[in-house]
Amino acid sequence: MSKSTRVLLRLPRLGPITLPALLGVLQFMKPMRLHSLPAAAATGIGLIVAGVGYVLFAPLPLAIGSDPSRVTAQNGEVIGDLVSAGVTRREASLSEIPKYLQEATIAVEDASFYQHRGLNVKGIVRALLADIRARHIVQGGSTITQQLAKNLFLNGDRTLWRKAREAIYALQLEWHYSKQRILDDYLNAIYYGDGATGVATAALYYFGKPVQSLDLAESALLAGLPKGPSLYSPFADYNAAKNRQWQVLHAMVRSGYLTASSAHAAYAAPLHFAHHRTAEAFAPYFADAVAREAEQQLHLSRDELYRGGLDIHTTLNMTLQKALDQAVARYIPRSSDLQAAAVVMDPRTGNIEAYTGGVNYRFSPYDRATAMRQPGSAFKPFVYAAALDRGYTASLHMKSEPTTFIYDHYHRYSVHNFGDDYAYTQIDMKQAIAHSDNVFAVSANLAVGPQRVLQEAERFGLPQNMKPYPSLALGVFPVSALQLARAYSVLASGGYLSTPHFIESVQDASGHSLYREQPNSLMVESPETCYILTDMLQSVMHPGGTGYRIARSIPGPVAAKTGTTDTDAWIVGYTPKTVCAVWVGYDRMKPINGVESHMAAPIFAAVMKAAYTDQPQGAWQQPNNVVNIAIDPSTGERATASCPLQEQDAFVVGTAPAAPCHLHPAPETGLAQRVGGALQSIWGWLTGRK
Repeated sequence: MSKSTRVLLRLPRLGPITLPALLGVLQFMKPMRLHSLPAAAATGIGLIVAGVGYVLFAPLPLAIGSDPSRVTAQNGEVIGDLVSAGVTRREASLSEIPKYLQEATIAVEDASFYQHRGLNVKGIVRALLADIRARHIVQGGSTITQQLAKNLFLNGDRTLWRKAREAIYALQLEWHYSKQRILDDYLNAIYYGDGATGVATAALYYFGKPVQSLDLAESALLAGLPKGPSLYSPFADYNAAKNRQWQVLHAMVRSGYLTASSAHAAYAAPLHFAHHRTAEAFAPYFADAVAREAEQQLHLSRDELYRGGLDIHTTLNMTLQKALDQAVARYIPRSSDLQAAAVVMDPRTGNIEAYTGGVNYRFSPYDRATAMRQPGSAFKPFVYAAALDRGYTASLHMKSEPTTFIYDHYHRYSVHNFGDDYAYTQIDMKQAIAHSDNVFAVSANLAVGPQRVLQEAERFGLPQNMKPYPSLALGVFPVSALQLARAYSVLASGGYLSTPHFIESVQDASGHSLYREQPNSLMVESPETCYILTDMLQSVMHPGGTGYRIARSIPGPVAAKTGTTDTDAWIVGYTPKTVCAVWVGYDRMKPINGVESHMAAPIFAAVMKAAYTDQPQGAWQQPNNVVNIAIDPSTGERATASCPLQEQDAFVVGTAPAAPCHLHPAPETGLAQRVGGALQSIWGWLTGRK
C-alpha cells in the first residue's frame, strides 16, 4: 500500500462545514449576549469560533500522492519510475525507526515538537524577524506537523495563502492525531533526496541497510537531509553532508538527547555508503532528460517531480533504444575511457525516440548528448545548402588539391584533406560530399560568403556564436549531438525545423491532464534544396564514400555525413522518418586514434537497421520542379553516350547543365545508321507502331 493511501485511511471523513452549521455556532453564542459587545469585537469572536469549529469538524483534504512519478514509452510500456535511488519504496512503523533517528529529526527540525499543538508561535516570530533582517527568506519556522501538512495536502508554492492553509491543516492534524502518529507519518512521507521518499527508503538508498539497523552517525546524517536533499547528499557533496551531520548532532546535544562526547564520537565514526548499480536502469540518460523537460514544462522542482505520482508518457521507441544501447555496449570498449553519445529523432514531429549521453551511467551520469564538440565535416551540408540556395548546383566543379586561400585581401588560409587524400582533378559537389573533400568545402564557403553560411546554419537551429571564418566550413565551432540531429531533421523533413522533445503528455495521480506536447515546426529551407542535398548525401553510402563500409548493414537508403576531428568522430544521417546523430570521443579532448575514429559508424548502422525493422521508412518526396539529369562527373556537363562514367544528379528545372560533355562527344551518326533509322520509322508507320 502506498504512503498516500495509508495516510488517507487514517483521516477523519466528517461532513464539511456548511452555512447552517455556522449559523448553529452563532445560535450557540446567543446566551453570551454578544449583542451587547461592540460590533467589531462580536465579529472577531464570531470568526474565532467559526475558525475553531472548522478546525474541529472540517475534514482534511485528500492527500496528494507522494508516490514516484512513472515513465512510459511511446507504446505504453513502463520504462520505470523517476527514482534515482534504485530501491523500492519502503515504509516503517515508528517502533521500527531507531530512537536516535526520531530524536535527531525532532532536534534539528522542531525541538518543541512535543510542547506545541501544531504551530510554534515563537519559532514563527523568530523566523519572521530573521527574514526581515535578511530581506529574503532565511528561516522557515515550520513545525514537523506543518511540514507533514505541506507534504500531504499542498504544493510547493511560497505564498501567504499556502502558508495559512498549512497552518490550519497542521492544527487539524494535531487535533485528530497523536504526536506519535504525526511523527510516524512525517518520517514515512518526507523526502530525503534522489527519489527516496520516507526514512526506510532512504536507509536502503544511502546505507544499503534496513532502517532498524541504522546507528547514531547514520541517523544524524539522514535527519539532516530533508532541509536540502540536493545540498546535503553525501553522494553529491560529502563535506556538506558531514557539516550538516554535525549540526544535527549539536542540536541533539542542545535538546538533551546526547552528551557532547557522544556527539563527537558519532561525528568521528566512519560512514559506509551503499553502492548503486544505476546503470541497470533502462535508458537512464533518457530518463534524466525527461526529468529536465518535465521540470521546465510543469515548473516543478526535482523533489516535487520525483514524488508527485505523475504518469509521464514519453516519445521513447523501445526498439530503437535497445538497438542503440546494445550497439554502444558492443562497439565502445568498457576498459577504456572512450565515450559515446547519440540522439535518434523523428524529423516529422521532433520526438526523441532514443537517446544516450554516455557509455556507463553508473560511473558517469554526465549527458554528453548536450555537450558542445567540434562537428568536423558533419557541418559541411549547411555550407552546401547555402550554396544551393544561392544558385549553385550539384554540377559545380572545383579542383581537389592542396590549396592556400587568400581572403579579406591579404589573409592566407591553407587547407588540407584528411590523410592528405586528394583527387588532383576536378570534382563535383556530390563527389566532394562523398569523399568529404575539405578544399571543395572551403572553396564553396568563400564563394557563397561565410556570413551567408552562418545565416544558413542559424536557420537550421545551430548556435549563433560561430564566426565567418574560412574554417567555418570544416566544423571548427562546437555543436551538440542534439543540435545536429535537429539540424539534419530539416533536410529529412523537406525543410521543417521541429522542436525536439521527450514528453508526449503528463497526467497527475488522479488522471487529470497536466501537459500535452503541441507539435511545433517552422519551414526554414526549401523542399528543392533539401531534396537535392539529400540526393547528394546518399553518395556517402556508395562505393568510395566515407560511410560505404557500413552501407550493407542498413537495409534501405540513408543520407548521411561523417565528420572527424583530432578529438571527435561523428556520423549524422537520416531517412524520411528517422534522424540519428552519433558522437564518439573522450571527455578531456584526448586525441582519438584511427580505429576510434570509425567507431561511431557501426553504432549508427545498428540504429538505422533497427529503424527499418521497426517500420517502413518511406521515400523522400521529389518536388515537381526537380529533375534528375545524367552528368559526366569529370566535367559537370550533360553526359553523352560516350561518357565512360555517368552520375545521376538532381536539379531544379532550368538549372541543369545544357552543354554536352566536351571530353566525350556523342559519336557521329553514319549513313547506314541514318538509313536504318528511316526504314524503322516507315515500318512503324505501316504497322501502326510508334
